Amino acid sequence: MPKIAIYPGTFDPITNGHLDVIERACKLFDGLIIAVAKSTNKNPLFSLEERVEMVKRAVEESKDIATRVCILSFENLIADFAREHNAKILVRGLRAVSDFEYELQMGYANASLNKELETIYLMPSLQNAFISSTVVRSILLHGGRIAHLVPLSVKNFIEEESQCISH
Repeated sequence: MPKIAIYPGTFDPITNGHLDVIERACKLFDGLIIAVAKSTNKNPLFSLEERVEMVKRAVEESKDIATRVCILSFENLIADFAREHNAKILVRGLRAVSDFEYELQMGYANASLNKELETIYLMPSLQNAFISSTVVRSILLHGGRIAHLVPLSVKNFIEEESQCISH
């Protein structure tokens, strides 16, 4: 039976740090579902459709992982989403100690909702450890350059197609 993991997130937008975690997870599992959360409570800068499209483009850019991932959106509890897709493993990224407390609480909460669900934590490489979607959004909103923080296809998408950012 293949080992399928889920990497959930808002991906608002997907960053090089996210892609780093995706590449690492693809080395560990037979398949990876990248689950893009609707997350209206987080007031995302990009629409759900735009975020899914950016994830697709970023994944397609990396030939090694393009055939090993499935990109889906969701708006229910991740514990239920995992059950629906017969996945028993969640992948989460940890950049710094500050991420740990929140991720630990979420891991325990998800395990209480789905007893078969395990959460594993992967660290991005050192060069990507400081990158977060929040940092990228802040730079975007202040007119800064993001080319070193996101995959090229995501940078191009944001510059060419997004109605969310005024240039």
